[in-house]
Amino acid sequence: MTDPVPDPPLDEHVEPGRDEAWIAPPESVPPISAEDLVDGDHPEHGPQERRYPSTIGGAFYIGVLLVTLGGLVVVATGDWRAGIRIMGGALIAASVARLLLSPRDAGMLAVRNKALDMALLAGLGAALIFLATSIPDQPGL
Repeated sequence: MTDPVPDPPLDEHVEPGRDEAWIAPPESVPPISAEDLVDGDHPEHGPQERRYPSTIGGAFYIGVLLVTLGGLVVVATGDWRAGIRIMGGALIAASVARLLLSPRDAGMLAVRNKALDMALLAGLGAALIFLATSIPDQPGL
């Protein structure tokens, strides 16, 4: 015969369907989404209901990725200048989206401070467009 399984200590609970014990979170700590903490905004009120899709910024991010992928296809098919300009334009569009969206809605476009995100996206996009325009044609290539 096997010994009966002892009851878990008072501070641990056994989740139904699992053999191992887990520590229950304290009831006094409300759940906070990382999206609420972007740019230093702390929620003053209780947690809000989660939205799906959770941010419009995520949709813009996916759009930027798709346009960039389209630019890479254009580069691969031969017109590299047009493809690089498309990618640069996508980065500038991401910068504008980061400017217009609230910190809660920015989603994956919000990496650092809003000004830094915008400067990096716009600067890189402008640099790509400038370089694609200013590099001279190479004869025979």
